[in-house]
Amino acid sequence: MRRPSDARGPTAFNLASVALGLTFLYAPIVLLVLYSFNASRLVTVWGGFSTRWYGALLRDQQMLDAVWVTLRVGLISASAATVLGVLAAVALVRAGRFRGSGVFAGMVYAPLVMPEVILGLSLLLLFVSLGLPRGFWTVTVGHTTVTLCYATVVVQARLSSFDRGLEDAAQDLGCTPLKAFLLVTLPNIAPAVAAAWMLAFTLSLDDLVIASFTSGPGATTLPMRLYSQVRLGVNPEINAVSTLLIGVVAAGVIAAWLLQQRRRDA
Repeated sequence: MRRPSDARGPTAFNLASVALGLTFLYAPIVLLVLYSFNASRLVTVWGGFSTRWYGALLRDQQMLDAVWVTLRVGLISASAATVLGVLAAVALVRAGRFRGSGVFAGMVYAPLVMPEVILGLSLLLLFVSLGLPRGFWTVTVGHTTVTLCYATVVVQARLSSFDRGLEDAAQDLGCTPLKAFLLVTLPNIAPAVAAAWMLAFTLSLDDLVIASFTSGPGATTLPMRLYSQVRLGVNPEINAVSTLLIGVVAAGVIAAWLLQQRRRDA
């Protein structure tokens, strides 16, 4: 018979492991947010509470331009990747085995396992061969290409478990297949579609390699700007802009969760 002390041992060990893991993951983020309010120019020396670096960020036009470019690229590429991901998921789940289905699935999933350096170089060679000037739209196309596979995987997982009997019932009541999909299937898989969009948007915000290969004059993204500044030394202004990005992503996740909870309650 197991003694009470033995029964408590694994529980204490599991709690300690979870605490250490969460500390390892989130302690750097907490420190980054904390030092964004540091009055000192030295990021490792606390000089008192101040919001001076947020004011400096608002006066840094190059940094603001990079933030604006990053947000626009993220919004457009995430939306395009989600729409294409839904269509690709429908083809993979419902079209069955057709000629070229294996090639199609391989092309959709290839960016999941292919190094980003190879993808970036391939996109660069494609744009050069087509004579397209590198800029905002080439970065957007590159991010759409990379995030499409992630959106497809998320939507495909939900669509595979969806009961098609609901669509059949809607069609028996007079809906066309397209109308049944838009009015019945799409609202039911909306949480997965929203999750796919959030994942694509986050990946776009985070990308540095693809943007470095496909960007041009006037299309410097925030990761590129931060990387160029970090090479010269860490500036507390970087902590401020990183904190704002963390806040934006956290607000988006919380909003998606609240909408999902409201939908579930309804």
